[in-house]
Amino acid sequence: MIKDRLIAWSPAILLLLLVILTWWLDARVSAPSALSGGASEGDPEFYIEGFMAVRMNPDGSRRYELTGTRLTHYGDRGGSKLDSPSLLYHDYDRAPLTVSADTADVEGSGENVYFRGNVTVARPAFGSTPELGLATDYLHVIPEEEIARTDKPVTMTEGNSSARAVGLEFDNKAARIQLLSTVQA
Repeated sequence: MIKDRLIAWSPAILLLLLVILTWWLDARVSAPSALSGGASEGDPEFYIEGFMAVRMNPDGSRRYELTGTRLTHYGDRGGSKLDSPSLLYHDYDRAPLTVSADTADVEGSGENVYFRGNVTVARPAFGSTPELGLATDYLHVIPEEEIARTDKPVTMTEGNSSARAVGLEFDNKAARIQLLSTVQA
């Protein structure tokens, strides 16, 4: 009689053992791996000290380069943080243009760069074009389109002239600067 009950319950016992084994294996696989180094969400994947990234034109000449003292890449949010960044546009028909700041955040693979803290834009005089300078606390740059925007106060100097405004749109390709509001020249 006990033997008959044991035979009757054997499929249920095997199923219970299978469930326990599955749970144990899932718990082992889901546990944080020692190979991950204990990195958690928000921790950087890697960093580079003294970096330089160069984008080339189709003819092999330099289009622009991004340099800085430190690049910290965060894989979980798909971007990077830059310390002391400098973006230099090489323009072979005009003087080069440099954007620099205290820090910058790069989205994805560089589609958008957000410069923050003591942001300056400088272009030396070239031919009959006077020196250009911009200063603000924030600047959103789209490197491939050579467009920069801010909604913060900005000071612009061109040669001996200067202007202050709130907001700016700068198209480097078209050589066009638009001051958006509260302009004082």
